[in-house]
Amino acid sequence: MLLDGEKTGTISSAIKCLRNKTMDSIIAMFMVFFQVPFGLLQRPAMEKWSLMTITVLLALTVRWTVSLGSYSGAGKPPMYGDYEAQRHWQEVTYNLPIRQWYFNTSDNNLLYWGLDYPPLTAYHSFVCAYIAKLINPDWIALHTSRGYESQPHKLFMRTTVFVADLLVYIPAVILYCFSLKETSTKKKVSSALCILLYPGLILIDHGHFQYNSVSLGFALWGVLYLSYDWDLLGSVAFCLALNYKQMELYHSLPFFCYLLGKCFKKGLKGKGLVLLTKIAGTVVVCFAVCWLPFCTDMEQIMQVLRRLFPIDRGLFEDKVANIWCSLSVLIKIKNIVSPQTQLKLSFAVTFLSLLPTCIKLTVQPSLRGFKFALVSCALSFFLFSFQVHEKSILLVSIPVCLIINEIPFMATWFLLVSTFSMLPLLLKDGLLLAYAVTMLAFLSACVASFSIFEKTSAEDLQLKPFSLSLKGHVSWFKSFPKIVRSLFLLSVTLMGILSLMSAAVHPPQRLPDLFPVSVSIISCLHFLLFLVYFNVVILWDSKNSRSQKKIS
Repeated sequence: MLLDGEKTGTISSAIKCLRNKTMDSIIAMFMVFFQVPFGLLQRPAMEKWSLMTITVLLALTVRWTVSLGSYSGAGKPPMYGDYEAQRHWQEVTYNLPIRQWYFNTSDNNLLYWGLDYPPLTAYHSFVCAYIAKLINPDWIALHTSRGYESQPHKLFMRTTVFVADLLVYIPAVILYCFSLKETSTKKKVSSALCILLYPGLILIDHGHFQYNSVSLGFALWGVLYLSYDWDLLGSVAFCLALNYKQMELYHSLPFFCYLLGKCFKKGLKGKGLVLLTKIAGTVVVCFAVCWLPFCTDMEQIMQVLRRLFPIDRGLFEDKVANIWCSLSVLIKIKNIVSPQTQLKLSFAVTFLSLLPTCIKLTVQPSLRGFKFALVSCALSFFLFSFQVHEKSILLVSIPVCLIINEIPFMATWFLLVSTFSMLPLLLKDGLLLAYAVTMLAFLSACVASFSIFEKTSAEDLQLKPFSLSLKGHVSWFKSFPKIVRSLFLLSVTLMGILSLMSAAVHPPQRLPDLFPVSVSIISCLHFLLFLVYFNVVILWDSKNSRSQKKIS
């Protein structure tokens, strides 16, 4: 394989790397494949679909290489981890009648990875279980398959994630990038490359083991449909996302406010009322179809809802990089405030933090404002809402990926921090090598594709309207680009040092959680600054007032 006249490797050598699981072979494979797209992007004659095909093949190769590593709870009885949770759900959904899926019975101990996701996740588990039964019935045998681990089973489970990613998420990313208006082919391919190489989603789905790409893919399909004014299809897609994972509530308000704002602009006495009625009917029908098997009686519905929203679990779990976990270092909120009060407090703070964005989007609906609102609202939920997991940052990261072509510098910075915030979880799963390589590869892709260090002016960061409002009041704004670049380098250096220390240095006996807590606090401080930044961009955005005229 020749790139710019230099021999870098061959496809056959890359395949050999895939078979060899040593550290040197994995790094070598990444070095070979990550040189491919950057060289091809310099060939103007190359068709866009050829470039995109190579991008997708690269993304798939990275995913499969990460999947060769360890997973959540590998060889760690009695509870194991998320890998076992997904396998157990296949066992339950295949062997038990639907009415027992969410209930505690002698055959379904809810304390052992009880099903706590919406119906579409359960149906997906049933489909996977049906295929597993055809290959090896022992994988999903009731009771006796608990904690089942083997290389063939690992291959099967990894393949289910791989196929789900390929069928739902990746096509949505490709079509979204092609839908970008006033964007060159090179920039569209660059956007797809960076989005598909985002390390957070790859490490959690193909390393740790989950199916986040399904719900996030459905949400992305919703954004794509809305960009073409296919509001009913967009509503269906988001309903599917919400019925796959309840955490998609993070995105619910931007979808609601954007569609409601469109109806207002069309007039609630004419076309707007018709559109609103159609959207409401579509949502009701979609939910009714998804929940139909559980609508036999009210107790079934209530039990599913209790499983989806467990208040008793408390404000947060583990060392998540949100405000409540960070404050708990100084104030033990869980110990001094009841779960009911915690719920009310988190609801109030979350509601107030996202209110300005939602009002702006409803009054001035625009596709650009909608995408930025997805980021801001999801980040508010992550920082302030109830029962947040560290993996929930993915619900913020994917909307950030959607605007990477508009603000490449800040988007790259956020996506690096979001992956760093999950470092304690990734170290626990033995994914340090995959974390380091994918982070460096992603940063390299962004720098090569967007020249991010040249995109730090107030205009590049979408802060021109805000800077004009401060003109004459803030003297240091002229040196803003240099300050931002310095802060970025400081941030990356700090993340690198803390990553190395977390992996190589033993914490003091008196402070066993020193590094995980440090990661969560530093990440939380970053996220708070990003929340301020995104809200400033949204509230001072003058482009919304122009683009909303197209809607009306």
